[in-house]
Amino acid sequence: MAQPTAVYLPQAFLDAIREALPADQTLESFIEYCQLPLRRSLRVNTLKITVSDFLALVAPYGWRLTPVPWCEEGFWIERDDENTLPLGSTAEHLSGLYYIQEASSMLPVAALFTDGNQPERIMDVAAAPGSKTTQIAARMGNGGAILANEYSASRVKVLHANISRCGISNVALTHFDGRVFGAALPEAFDAILLDAPCSGEGVVRKDPDALRNWSPESTAEIANTQRELIESAFHALRPGGTLVYSTCTLNREENQQICQWLLDTYPQAVEIAPLGELFPEAKHALTPEGFLHVFPQIYDCEGFFVARLRKTASIEPLPEPGYKVGKFPFSPMKGKAAADVTAAAEKSGLIWGDQLRLWQRDKEIWLFPTEIEPLIGKVRFSRIGLRLAEQHNKGFRWQHEAVIALVKSDNPLCFELNESEAEEWYRGRDIYPEVTPSRDEVVVTFQRQPLGLARKVSSRLKNSYPRDLVRDGKLFAAPRSE
Repeated sequence: MAQPTAVYLPQAFLDAIREALPADQTLESFIEYCQLPLRRSLRVNTLKITVSDFLALVAPYGWRLTPVPWCEEGFWIERDDENTLPLGSTAEHLSGLYYIQEASSMLPVAALFTDGNQPERIMDVAAAPGSKTTQIAARMGNGGAILANEYSASRVKVLHANISRCGISNVALTHFDGRVFGAALPEAFDAILLDAPCSGEGVVRKDPDALRNWSPESTAEIANTQRELIESAFHALRPGGTLVYSTCTLNREENQQICQWLLDTYPQAVEIAPLGELFPEAKHALTPEGFLHVFPQIYDCEGFFVARLRKTASIEPLPEPGYKVGKFPFSPMKGKAAADVTAAAEKSGLIWGDQLRLWQRDKEIWLFPTEIEPLIGKVRFSRIGLRLAEQHNKGFRWQHEAVIALVKSDNPLCFELNESEAEEWYRGRDIYPEVTPSRDEVVVTFQRQPLGLARKVSSRLKNSYPRDLVRDGKLFAAPRSE
């Protein structure tokens, strides 16, 4: 077992944990695991690669991958090169083949899609940095639509960057306090994930000082906000829909008591959907109510709480919001204009289906998920879907995020780079390939994944990688095992 680290655990917190622990768990075991370093974990992005193909791709690296029981795409990872090559600098991460995600945070999305549940329109109320939004998108196969909301303005940019890197096209971003949605979008969603802001008691293995500002008073204040958020989310959920409530904290006040408050407030309209069958070992963390209360020592991961609730009937709507949304600046593209864009895009390898539709704002052309269109005019969006192109006199300038999301590896425009050329691409430099492509425009790929669009200028390929994504330092030369 790894060496323990000094973790700050205030006595009042330990007293609360002693009361919250199930009968078969000890406080001594809890403290022991809180002091152990957190295992690293990742989730394969099945929008870009199958799990089996990913495992074959990384097999030469000597990574030791252990399956996460509640997520078929999730793995704990041990690496000999942990200190020399950051996991976020590998080629597979840069091209969106996996997402670095703590194992227990994969639980809420697993709960959202269990029992054959396949919702078409989902809201992620507190979405940044994007681990759960990208996991939802993969489970939806980029179909339907996700409204991903983030209250913190600085985190919206990070959220979008992760969505773009993972090749996701079905997300609309908003930037609001999550308490607005019950009034603004009543009964608009088939499923909602509320991974609520919390006191973060479960993350001490990652952040030993996470509880420096912890107090019973702050916990009570956070719980008040959580009640308002879960009520708003419940109003935004359609009858028959699923609400998953989760936190990365451990006390009952922010977990069981929040769910019980909703049950007491709307007894005729909400029921618990127990999670005991979510995965074979779920019984070890199951509460009497049917929730999952994951203490660090149970599965050797972060502490987490997950509840799945079902809305059984409509409830009295909230008063309409007092704000004005404003004029929507986009209009749908139709007829010949839409046909011309579609045909030009196909020539550059960008192909989409009926789940996306063309919209325009001035010279900008976007692809919106059709499932989000009924919400337009009811709430203000930060961005919707994919920015496809900018229109100019000579045609269209295709955007990086659209190339990453829409180009498939079997496209004839794809031009495979070798490892050193791909590394140069991510550093923002032009490529001088050993064999010059015959076409003037190609989609450069590495490991059969699109990296971007490149124009041939004489014997070089002009780099179009966005400047804000350019990387330096050590990149993706993972050591191969002999």
